[in-house]
Amino acid sequence: MQLALGIEYHGAAFNGYQQQKHLPSVQQTLQHALSRIADHPVVLHAAGRTDAGVHATGQVVAFRTDAQRPLRGWQRGANSLTPAALAVNWIREVDETFHPRYSAVSRRYLYLFYESPVASPLLNDAAVCSPPLDDPAMHRAAQVLLGERDFTTFRGAGCQSRSPFRRLDRISVHRSQTLVVIDVQANAFLLHMVRNIAGALWQIGRGLQPENWLEDILLARNRALAGPTAPPHGLYLVQVGYPGYRFPEPPLPGLLRALGGLDRLG
Repeated sequence: MQLALGIEYHGAAFNGYQQQKHLPSVQQTLQHALSRIADHPVVLHAAGRTDAGVHATGQVVAFRTDAQRPLRGWQRGANSLTPAALAVNWIREVDETFHPRYSAVSRRYLYLFYESPVASPLLNDAAVCSPPLDDPAMHRAAQVLLGERDFTTFRGAGCQSRSPFRRLDRISVHRSQTLVVIDVQANAFLLHMVRNIAGALWQIGRGLQPENWLEDILLARNRALAGPTAPPHGLYLVQVGYPGYRFPEPPLPGLLRALGGLDRLG
């Protein structure tokens, strides 16, 4: 049978999702735990490979097994064998055609900016910025990114995708007290695409660039024009969409839950 899992993790504890030699990763950590429960080697496939430092509340992974265990037993066992920085929030049996990456039709990310002159050791799950950002200007500027676009300007070096085109279905920027939240959903993303968009919007929010600058650099198809990539620790993979499957809704990032910025993802 094949099992799908919804997992949550704190990116600071891992060197990204993908398994690597001599460095801790989400894939390696969870595979090791599930292999112990299954009593055979387990290979995980994921909806997407998050970079080192990037968090997730809605990552979806799947694996095949012949081991017969109650679903609750898989979940409890995995959570007991993994560190506190990783949690299995749900587990479901899925059919053989399901693939967490290729069956997905959408991915949704949140990027959090925390307005403060200094970094707080207790609020280190967002990118720190000061002075305050003009979030309405950021929201207005971001709307030029909607639709099927060539995102070469926001494509990270080393991206292995054959095409720079992606379809951005929604993007919004809103405030929750001292947090400025970029909420973006697309059919798929290029390497570092969300962080590069966040870095460009930050420049608009600081007043360093005008609102129409984002459209200008998008059309130029030149990565050098967009400026620095936003830090990884402000980014969260929060939701993956699968037609025909009703998986449980992922939790909100902890900072948003604490500040009451959203009741649910919606």
